[in-house]
Amino acid sequence: MAIKRTGQLGFADAVLAGSGDGPLDRLSRLVRWYRFDKQLAGLRDGGAGRAAWPPLVLFKALLVGALHGLSERELEAALADRLSFRRFVGLSYEESVPDHSVLNRFRNELVEHGLYEKLFAELDKQLEAAGVMLKRGTMLDATVIETVSRPSSGDRQSLDPDAGFAKRTGKPGSTFGYKAHVGVDEGPGGFIRSVLTTPANINDTTPADLLIRGDEKVVWADAAYHTHERQASLKARGIKPRLARRANRHHPELSPRLKHYNRLIARRRAAVETTFATLKNRMKLTRIRYVGLLKASAQITLCAIAFNLRRWAAITA
Repeated sequence: MAIKRTGQLGFADAVLAGSGDGPLDRLSRLVRWYRFDKQLAGLRDGGAGRAAWPPLVLFKALLVGALHGLSERELEAALADRLSFRRFVGLSYEESVPDHSVLNRFRNELVEHGLYEKLFAELDKQLEAAGVMLKRGTMLDATVIETVSRPSSGDRQSLDPDAGFAKRTGKPGSTFGYKAHVGVDEGPGGFIRSVLTTPANINDTTPADLLIRGDEKVVWADAAYHTHERQASLKARGIKPRLARRANRHHPELSPRLKHYNRLIARRRAAVETTFATLKNRMKLTRIRYVGLLKASAQITLCAIAFNLRRWAAITA
């Protein structure tokens, strides 16, 4: 199969390149992209009768889309218009751009080959090698993300049977969608070290142990994550369990000491809220655009990769 040759710069590119010191330009220099290219080897889809786009070009395009909360159609238009996007992806000013159908097929192909987790793991290795992942501690938390699919109602079945309902925090009603569970590195980078996606009705504590890497010194979490088994397990592994306590039927009122303990934990783990604020407010991860748990997980994992790239570029500016 013929492969498109991209990134061959012409006179127009030299004139319009600008300073080349934006966040995307820094990422182009920081990241060892050839290692991602190895993970993507074998993925070729240019559509019938057309040369295939290099998979690294398409992967970088999806990353740009995740960084800016763009749909495939919006991404196609942005690639045609934004010079910084073209430069990062590896397209010259005079080249055509992959259309939304190519981008959508490639996204689905990554799902079919189970590559999102491998790509996330590859970036994690590079962050550790760069010395920006401190592994001092892990902060656990979760957030609900609404899906564009409507829930079942009466005789109408939902198009997304994998999604679930979760009560809105501090608001009446519920949200139909998925829940993003993350383990965030305690450090100035605030990198996402682990990410899992479940239906929104899954309790925060259920997948929590899968978010703990085992090389951190301490785990910080609110009271939803506290169990005696988890506390004992962390201690046995040499990890300090800093899990907030909650009242129960035997102790309906927390002691002043435990209330103070909870306040200290809340103060330390407050930084994880910045992660969700960035994902939702700046990267516009406010809707799951695709149907089914696998595709929802792919969207969230891609956003976690893009988030870590964004943080890497920021702390090295």
